[in-house]
Amino acid sequence: MKNKYLETGKIVGTHGVKGMARVQLWADSQDFLSKFKYVYTDNCGQNRLEIKKAQAHGNVCIIAFKGIDTIEAIEKLRGTVLYIDRKDAKLPKGRYFIADLIGCSVIDADTNEALGVITDVSETGANDVWHIEKDGKEYLVPAIDPVIIDVDVENEKAIIRPLKGIFDDED
Repeated sequence: MKNKYLETGKIVGTHGVKGMARVQLWADSQDFLSKFKYVYTDNCGQNRLEIKKAQAHGNVCIIAFKGIDTIEAIEKLRGTVLYIDRKDAKLPKGRYFIADLIGCSVIDADTNEALGVITDVSETGANDVWHIEKDGKEYLVPAIDPVIIDVDVENEKAIIRPLKGIFDDED
């Protein structure tokens, strides 16, 4: 079952003196939260913060929250993980939440062989790397177009065409 509320970043500091937060985002773009009206400080949607303004600022997102207008108030939230409601997110075709990829079975497109299960995703800058585990061994697979053939997060399955040498010792 997919989580309704997804981690999206963490408040890592303050910005200015009017209660704005510096947020390290766990998203493809630092302006990801500019599309949202609300974020949550828990994974069940009980503690909602309304976003007045969110904008990219270097490698972080600067956010002003309604009702928080002092540096002291936002400082109390430093270290807080922020969540979004899944229903509020609109992802482009071919994009997935990392949380949805974890646990997907990975199948070889050519042989139909089960290659393992996605256990983690690393964001390297150039491309993501899937960590696939099979029989206690971890394989690292670049999440690039020639490799990733199809992803079906609803059925928890990913079809790939692995590069030679990742799952075997071929040259």
